[in-house]
Amino acid sequence: MLTHFFGILGAALSMSIAWPQVYRSCVRRRTSGLSATACKLGVAMPIGWVTYGLLIGDPFQIVTNVVAAGTGLAILAALLLTQPQLRTRRALLTSAAMAGGVLVAIAVISALAALPQVSGPAAAAMLGTVLATVSFVSAIPQPLALLRNRDQDLSGLSPLRWRLAAAACASWLAYGLGTGQPAVWASALVGLTSSLVVCAVLFARTPRRVREVSAATVCWRHDITVRSLAMAGI
Repeated sequence: MLTHFFGILGAALSMSIAWPQVYRSCVRRRTSGLSATACKLGVAMPIGWVTYGLLIGDPFQIVTNVVAAGTGLAILAALLLTQPQLRTRRALLTSAAMAGGVLVAIAVISALAALPQVSGPAAAAMLGTVLATVSFVSAIPQPLALLRNRDQDLSGLSPLRWRLAAAACASWLAYGLGTGQPAVWASALVGLTSSLVVCAVLFARTPRRVREVSAATVCWRHDITVRSLAMAGI
């Protein structure tokens, strides 16, 4: 029962992760700080997990990653539209190499799964190994881009998106351990580490004055809420 709860929680959080970034990138058109490689993997990896879910019949993986692939595609489109330098042939090939490799692996393993001598779970195990391995590498571009350039404009990154990502990865970690799916818990562990690094960088580089203003705003709202409830007799 607890494992089922973590699966539902992980799915709900994963489907919520990208929306703050979608709003910032697609509506406000702010994409500074985003890694093109990470954004392309943000489309390819969910496609891989959808395929994995289909092979083992896991509805949590299927539904969650269909949504994740859609939001990832929206963020990638916003990035390419707002940063023309990323649309050059050289830039596209460089940043798409890893995502292209993932898509090729998905296509090959899906073709193998169609063979009568290869079962769905066996193909899923192969695909899960590939995805978990890529997760180790795909977790690097975004934190590395932030750590390498300490003067980089981070206004295009949504802190809430990365906090949700950390919570989602923690839930998938528990779900993967509970269901005995090494590919799930291993990739979730890597994603959790990456998300925590990004959260730490964003917090450290947020001007102290901004943090104090945010804290004051929260306290003010809390005080108003408490007084309103007291007046209502609650």
